[in-house]
Amino acid sequence: MSRDELTKIILPEDKIPKFWYNVQADMPHPLEPGLHPQTHQPLTPSDLEPIFARELILQEVSSERFIEIPREIRELYKQYRPSPLFRARQLEAALQSNCRIYYKYEGVSPVGSHKLNSALPQVYFNKVQGIKRISTETGAGQWGTALALACKHFGLEAMIYMVKVSFYQKPYRRSIMELYGGRCIPSPSNLTESGRQVLARDPETPGSLAIAISEAVEDAVTRDDTNYSLGSVLNHVCLHQSIIGQEVKMQMELVDDYPDIIIGCCGGGSNFAGIAFPFIPDKLAGKNIRLVAVEPAACPTLTQGVYAYDYGDVAGFTPLMKMYTLGHDFIPSGIHAGGLRYHGESPLVSRLYHDKLIEAVAVKQNPTFEAAMLFAQTESIVPAPESAHAIRVAIDEALKAKEEGVSRTIVFNLSGHGHLDLFSYDKYLSGETEDVEFSDAELKESLRNLPQI
Repeated sequence: MSRDELTKIILPEDKIPKFWYNVQADMPHPLEPGLHPQTHQPLTPSDLEPIFARELILQEVSSERFIEIPREIRELYKQYRPSPLFRARQLEAALQSNCRIYYKYEGVSPVGSHKLNSALPQVYFNKVQGIKRISTETGAGQWGTALALACKHFGLEAMIYMVKVSFYQKPYRRSIMELYGGRCIPSPSNLTESGRQVLARDPETPGSLAIAISEAVEDAVTRDDTNYSLGSVLNHVCLHQSIIGQEVKMQMELVDDYPDIIIGCCGGGSNFAGIAFPFIPDKLAGKNIRLVAVEPAACPTLTQGVYAYDYGDVAGFTPLMKMYTLGHDFIPSGIHAGGLRYHGESPLVSRLYHDKLIEAVAVKQNPTFEAAMLFAQTESIVPAPESAHAIRVAIDEALKAKEEGVSRTIVFNLSGHGHLDLFSYDKYLSGETEDVEFSDAELKESLRNLPQI
């Protein structure tokens, strides 16, 4: 059927990708090496073994273009993959746009977001190695939920440090994590030394992903049965998410279409990388395609940050990574898109942005929720506040094309539903949502303790 006849584009189970795509094989400039947090010397695989499964370490440094997905993971993926690609016809009509707007809907996964794509393989590789327990952090709760479910699948314990502001804004995320057998506590906590130090400095802190990461890493290094797991930022996480974009390419072929613009919200970078990275070879080959990362104006890592070595956490436990950063001490305001409240950006996304192969834009909260409302009322899906950032820019691009009198094909990643984010929607509907922005003074202060490399 033609693109003008289909609204829901579905692939059969046998089209689930058999390999993850590794963008490192095609990048024009290789990544700067990660550095040991104490010695500042280039990392060796043995430096990471105290907290990561060996197979994940190999994936982290691999330059192979395709890495095989284990059969056990592909079988679990079949519960929700391939995920559907929808043509947003009602949204197009509301905008009176000539553009074709598609969205890849990752909210069909059991946990309601794309995060399970990486949680399953991460826990699997730890299980194979004999690890009994996983510690992690979570912002809005999507990653913690995915990890809790993955741990239940493979019989591991899950210990989840959830950023405090989101823990109280989104209480039912904790409920689902505990329903799946995980333990979820607000971060910073009194369970770790790094958490206690933050609370001593500021007992009323809203917390941040950087703080929660410090707690989770500390938890892992103090127990022999525990490894650490990260839901975004790292190379192997972006690798696992590449099944999203690979499926999109096959689905677009079915309707004889190809995107002019690919859009994804961007916090640590995993879901943007997932939909965008498989299109990088096309762009390098000369295809006129734009890859746009969307971040909140309250935490504009790419659009206002600096490209430098920095820690991934507050305490300085993680390796130093060359990335766009607002400074590891930065604590973003308590915006409702909790999954986008991270000071740093994936080194892979950062390198590609630095090389001008991808673009970035920052948007404010109120226009983002306005876009989410329009999407819900036209396409019938309540989007997660994080995903709504991509919707905002998709709408803006469609309106811009309308003004220019052109037609474009726009594809965005609807990385999760917002059924557990209704507190945030209540605040917007009651007029209590603030358009928080990041000032130059805040940037100067947050970069004050940037490592001197």
